Amino acid sequence: MEEKKSFKKNFIWNILGTGFNSFNSLFFLIIATRINGVDNAGIFTIAFSTACILFVIGQYAGRVFQVTEVDKKISDKDFIVNRILTCILMMISVLFFVLVKGYNSYKASLFIILAFYKMLEAFSDVLYGIMQKEGDLYKVGQSYFIKSLAGLIIFIIVDIITKNLIISSICMNLVWILVIVLFDIVFLKGKVNYTIKTNWNNVWLLFKKGFFIFGITFLGIYILNASKYSIDNYLENSYQTIFGIIVMPATAISLFGQFLIHPYLNKFTKLNEEKNYKDLTKLKNKIVIYVLGFGLFASIMAYSIGIPVLNLIYGVELSSYRVMLTIIVVAATLYNVGIILSNILTTMRFTFVQFVIYVVVSLIALVVSNILTKQYGIQGAVFAYLATMGAQFILYCVTQKIIFTKLKKC
Repeated sequence: MEEKKSFKKNFIWNILGTGFNSFNSLFFLIIATRINGVDNAGIFTIAFSTACILFVIGQYAGRVFQVTEVDKKISDKDFIVNRILTCILMMISVLFFVLVKGYNSYKASLFIILAFYKMLEAFSDVLYGIMQKEGDLYKVGQSYFIKSLAGLIIFIIVDIITKNLIISSICMNLVWILVIVLFDIVFLKGKVNYTIKTNWNNVWLLFKKGFFIFGITFLGIYILNASKYSIDNYLENSYQTIFGIIVMPATAISLFGQFLIHPYLNKFTKLNEEKNYKDLTKLKNKIVIYVLGFGLFASIMAYSIGIPVLNLIYGVELSSYRVMLTIIVVAATLYNVGIILSNILTTMRFTFVQFVIYVVVSLIALVVSNILTKQYGIQGAVFAYLATMGAQFILYCVTQKIIFTKLKKC
């Protein structure tokens, strides 16, 4: 009874916290579009997308790997030290990126500040991993909820007053720093032994053990944003805003998958350790069916009422993008099934084969997005998005089928 109550509390707070944090990107785009104009919103969109890609460097192997890591010799402090190093690498990367691209001071500053925002999230993630391993996933949700809501409110207020995205983003970062210090670190006081000596062998071992997961995640974020980069190469900033708006509902699909998979990570780990592949397969299939069902519902809603809702929210005329919006939601559903399967295979430590999948899909994304966007504009970017997600979906379905068939025969 107590276990069910705890699971329910973890599940609900995980939905609230993760949901608010993920939907913040939607709210930021709405605010930037309405207050700062379509062109500034386009710069904000590509800067935020780049920060999300660089976030993978900061997060490196990520929380799924941390929570499901069974090597008890690696301490929480080792994980934290490793994360500090990856966060430093993340900020070095964004500095290098803006120098290579030769952006003006305004655009470069926005890229760096938003990268710092995602770096704070990457550092928080290692603390969340400790909380989740202790069974306190609800605290992760509460932390996300406070940061997201408070950060968004400050961002809105400051942007209304200053009409300056740089100042607004800096103030949002300050909110995150305060919550990390006053909520996350305070909660973990007594749970993490900071006095023990750092085992540098373990710190470097984490880089090695998590490399393929890092590669998978990094390429995965690139896959999601490949169309945006092709738009940045060939089209005007205003098209970046339009694509950012019509791709935003895809976030809801991704969130639904996260809501389902995260509370079950410990259970998947246990079933895998017990080699109970029959129950593991049942649980996997149930989650995939839920995601496909939600995706079907979302696609119908996108086609029927999606555009009027987006027109109302953003104040931008999007009537000619009805079919494109529906295509994106379908593509996002396919991608999310792949992500569910990826999380499960990561729990089972099938990482190299996933790395190969993502290399192949990334090459498809690079070629298809650039060719189609250059040839057909924003419509080409949308069809490239569908082709990329479809390729990822097919490769994951085939791969997991082969793996589970072999495991059941053992």
